Amino acid sequence: MTTNNDSESTREQGKYALEVKGGGHLDQMLRQTRAHHVQLSSMADVKANMMITLASLVITFSARYVSDPILRWPAFALILFCFGTVLAAAYAAMPKVDLHTKPDKSSPFFNPLFFGSFINMEFEEYLAMMEELVQDPSTVYEMQVREVYQMGVFLGRKKYLYIRYAYQIFVTGLVVSALIFLLV
Repeated sequence: MTTNNDSESTREQGKYALEVKGGGHLDQMLRQTRAHHVQLSSMADVKANMMITLASLVITFSARYVSDPILRWPAFALILFCFGTVLAAAYAAMPKVDLHTKPDKSSPFFNPLFFGSFINMEFEEYLAMMEELVQDPSTVYEMQVREVYQMGVFLGRKKYLYIRYAYQIFVTGLVVSALIFLLV
């Protein structure tokens, strides 16, 4: 357990000292939160795949109307917006792991529980690091809390943000296409 001054100086250095009294309730909370994040990630992937499929079908069915003089511009607009939808949804579903850079273990973003952080480490190096980290229960809980936090940030700032963009682009495309049809 750290004192208040130790905790403040640790936080100033970019590392956080989590003061916890472990127990079943904390373990259950972390397990439940992780499971919830995994479920949200799966839902995001399903939504992204759904938007990719829907937009691709709309592109396929709209392509034949590009040669029609009345429907050319609405179809072209719809195809353009659907293409943007596919790009945003694909980016949301795309894995974002750096496969080439050796991890900086001193970085506050380094997460020894996330495969993307240790994928470029040798097993012996990873094992030695984990042996050191698991000696202190507070450090173990801190790693787990950091993992939950990073999963949530990733879901919010990457997956769900780009899925939201995909939905917005798609709906905007429908509206723009309808307006063009009415005005032309």
